[in-house]
Amino acid sequence: MTIQTVDPRALRDAFGAFPTGVTVVTACDGEGNPIGFTANSFTSVSLNPPLLLVCLAKTSRNFATMTGTPHFAINVLSETQKDVSNTFARPVEDRFAAVEWAKGSAGCPIFSNVAAWFECAMEQVVEAGDHVILMGRIESFDNSGRNGLGYARGGYFTPTLASKAVSAAAEGNIELAAVVERRGEVLLLGEDVLSLPNIDAHDGNPTEALQKYLETLTGLTVSIGFLYSVYEGKSDGKQHIVYHAVAGDGEPAGGRFVKPDALAAAKFKTNSTADIVNRFAMESSIGNFGVYFGDETGGKIHPIPAKGAKA
Repeated sequence: MTIQTVDPRALRDAFGAFPTGVTVVTACDGEGNPIGFTANSFTSVSLNPPLLLVCLAKTSRNFATMTGTPHFAINVLSETQKDVSNTFARPVEDRFAAVEWAKGSAGCPIFSNVAAWFECAMEQVVEAGDHVILMGRIESFDNSGRNGLGYARGGYFTPTLASKAVSAAAEGNIELAAVVERRGEVLLLGEDVLSLPNIDAHDGNPTEALQKYLETLTGLTVSIGFLYSVYEGKSDGKQHIVYHAVAGDGEPAGGRFVKPDALAAAKFKTNSTADIVNRFAMESSIGNFGVYFGDETGGKIHPIPAKGAKA
């Protein structure tokens, strides 16, 4: 029997194709001090009995406490809480000073302004390779009605904003484009003057049309990711909708992949294209992506936390 060697980094990137929500798992240690960490490996398990699970790496500094605690809580972060996610994903000493929180009925930290929270009794700890699965029996919960913060392919996205942005551009002359990346390189068209691959939108599903166009153009497998930019082009009178996309291996039949840091002297078809490529280079270097919403001269990049570092 042949055992195939799996590249952990490539596997992690493949897992990242699945969009998830973002949570912060919390509990208290033996001395009553709050602990917490960001996790997106969370899912519901059962309604009767009410069960959920979250995965924890065995290398986590919270491993001993979390596998021994009788209770833990899941805080499902809302769209304005990207900073909370970042705080609890980093080795910050006093993470809880940056959020508003209170103890639940079982003593677990519950954050303010989250989309939902669940306080659980530990049902079972299951061995799972280099992780363990924490199975929790839900004892109390609340649903605020806020929308959750999304995460896919190493970047945050906000589902409500994306939906509103597309709706805002749903009438009129629409152009679809994509920042198609592969291992940090971006697919660009042209030689002396560069542009992103783009098509005019027609009736039907825009992401399906864009994917079909990109795969026909390149001859590669292309996966459409999150909404990246929506803006009104004052010079051409079009609404522009730009998606993030990821291409599979192979030499593209059309266009070429270029490292963004090699484009300092490049000439782009429009200033908007240059801005999009430069923003992608910056955001990909730090692993945080936003959605631009405005026009070709000015706008905002979302999500932006509403109250600094507070939840």
